[in-house]
Amino acid sequence: MTPRRPALAEALLVVESLLLGGGQRTARRNAWSSVVADRQRARERAEAQRVLGGASVFRP
Repeated sequence: MTPRRPALAEALLVVESLLLGGGQRTARRNAWSSVVADRQRARERAEAQRVLGGASVFRP
């Protein structure tokens, strides 16, 4: 048995589909995917800077 969405969530999806065309919904999803990818790159860049910064301090 699959869980049902709450009625409010379903109503919001219906309203969204009526107000926004499919292209706008797709654009919004793509924009959010870009935000998530940018945040991941920023985390990875910060980690690389920490690693490189620590490596430059060490001198044998």
